Amino acid sequence: MAGTGGSAEERPEPAEGADEAVDLFRAIGRQVKLLRERAGWTQKDLGDRLGYGEEQISSVERGRRTPQPEFLDAADDLLGAGGLLKIAKEDVGRARAKSRVKHPAWFRDFARLEGEAVELHDYSNQIVPGLLQTEDYARAIFSMRQPLLDEETIERRVRDRLARQVVLDRWPGPTASFVLEEVILHRPIGGRGVQAAQLKQLLRLGRLRTVELQVMPTDREEHPNASGASVLLTPKGRSQVAYAEVQGHSQLIVDPEKVRLIACRYGILRAQALTPRESLAMIEKVLGEL
Repeated sequence: MAGTGGSAEERPEPAEGADEAVDLFRAIGRQVKLLRERAGWTQKDLGDRLGYGEEQISSVERGRRTPQPEFLDAADDLLGAGGLLKIAKEDVGRARAKSRVKHPAWFRDFARLEGEAVELHDYSNQIVPGLLQTEDYARAIFSMRQPLLDEETIERRVRDRLARQVVLDRWPGPTASFVLEEVILHRPIGGRGVQAAQLKQLLRLGRLRTVELQVMPTDREEHPNASGASVLLTPKGRSQVAYAEVQGHSQLIVDPEKVRLIACRYGILRAQALTPRESLAMIEKVLGEL
């Protein structure tokens, strides 16, 4: 990814209609919630009856998940909506086609700030961070996601993830650092071939002048950031912000004190991790053992 790339100003904005789609999904979500509460059911109750998880129901009700046609059909019948939800299927289809939103609504602010970043620092504890993923690795991640995604959604999300990586193509690029837990290197997501290609990608990116890649060894007795993965972003001319996501719940953190604490933990984490040179040597070792 070395070399020049599009500036933040050249990144495509969400198409006209994106906000209308979000508003529609939220309105449908409120209807589902009203009907569910009228029936005296919890989100778990409704999910159990429809074959969905509680988190999926919560996401639909909050407008964070696009309501699928089969969901609207089943929920309409079960909740006795009299066609109110079924009739929304055409509107949902038109809204999705018109908006062509590159990222989910809850992710849009983060993606915009990421594209403007002059500093970017990422701690990952489960998988390779999105900005460093190969196409096949990203596809494997989305393909194994639960609940399962349809093929069209998988391919769209893979394209969107790869498009975000342009931030590392810019010159001058952002000052970027990544700390990965050692276990990520050993996890054969997508199979050994995909794993090997991903390790080679990490080696290539870790040698860029604008990227510092560090590995946190599993055998460390102390760990300052057991709270989970996080990202720190500094957009040009603006204060640093943080981003965290757990079990589908995302949060863009702008409170200065909370951001300071995350940055503090990240700094300690980098001090305890292997140096960039030691980290690349470890990645090469793991690759050689495949």
